[in-house]
Amino acid sequence: MLFLNYICVPLGIVDSIGSAVLHIFRMFLAVSVLAFIVLGSVLEGIPAIVLFGPLLFPIARQMGIHEVHYAMVIILAVGIGLFAPPFGVGYYAACAVGRVNPDDGIRTIWGYLVALVAGLVFVAAVLWFSAGFL
Repeated sequence: MLFLNYICVPLGIVDSIGSAVLHIFRMFLAVSVLAFIVLGSVLEGIPAIVLFGPLLFPIARQMGIHEVHYAMVIILAVGIGLFAPPFGVGYYAACAVGRVNPDDGIRTIWGYLVALVAGLVFVAAVLWFSAGFL
């Protein structure tokens, strides 16, 4: 047993368990983001959150994800899905209100979507940004 302590086997086991938990945390957050982007593009924002929020928020809480952090990430993901082609309901509604052909408007919306995705990645990656002042 002393030999195992000498070659740091217990520390290696603890490190591998810690990295596996962190990997599961990140994977759950990534799958949630992708699911809510798809749901946001098919449904409106409030029905998507009302239908699937009660299913996923308790899981996020059990995994140790801060509730405010998870809520901000989900709201940003639904907002991206609302304007993401090909099903983005908000995009087609905005094109109808502005009397713009959706094929013509898609070229100008890509920069907006890239900025939203960058903001989503930043908020999802940095917990302090969403829950730091609570």
